[in-house]
Order: sequence, then C-alpha cells, then structure tokens
Amino acid sequence: MAEPTFTISELSREFNVTPRAIRHYETQGLIAPQRLGQNRVYTKRDRTRLKLTLRGKRLGLSLVEIKELIDMYDTATDESSQLVKLLDVLARRRAALEQRREDIEAVLAELDGFERQCRDILASAGRKTRRRK
Repeated sequence: MAEPTFTISELSREFNVTPRAIRHYETQGLIAPQRLGQNRVYTKRDRTRLKLTLRGKRLGLSLVEIKELIDMYDTATDESSQLVKLLDVLARRRAALEQRREDIEAVLAELDGFERQCRDILASAGRKTRRRK
C-alpha cells in the first residue's frame, strides 16, 4: 500500500500557512518534497516536519534552531541527546522572554509615572485657571 502524500495546497489549508511559507521552509531544508513534474509531493515525514516547524515558530525559535532539532530525529539512536538540546533551546527562549517581560514592566512603570505627572500638571493648571476667574 502506498504511503499517503499531500499537495502544497492541502498542507497550506491544513496548517493555515501560505504556499510561499511552505516553499520557504523547503529552501531552508526543513522539508524536502519529492517532485512529480512541476508539482511538489509531500510525504507524511514532510507533513510531520512542517508541523514541528510551525510549533517551533510558535515557541519563538529560529528556523536554524528548529532545523537542528528536527534533524536530530533523523540521526539520533535515542531521544536523550535531542531532549537535552531541546531543553537548552527552551531555557534560552524562556530567559529571553522573561527579560522581555521585565523590560515591558519597567516601561509600563515609566508610563504610569509620566501619566501621573501629566495629570498633576493639568490639575494644577486647572486650579490656577479657576483662581483667575
């Protein structure tokens, strides 16, 4: 029985990505469809690699990191080396996100201060205007 295959349109619809994005992932070596004339033919392996790529993108990983992790599946005799690498990548991503959160909280605190100053100035200006009348 032949392995199921997919067209670029089918994968595009299934994963809600553009065919252009899928072709980009192909040029980056993340997926490697077969060719049938001018048409790309994707296997279950390609579909899985695309799914893992999109999951990695949602986590904020770079395509290089994603490719490195996915390629480990092809060469690893066990999952431990891949899992160690994944934990390392996730730890770095978490640290970057936590730093970003701290930066955002600092900026929000500054905005709060500026808003208070503006309101105080407006309130003060309003009191001065009322006294003159």
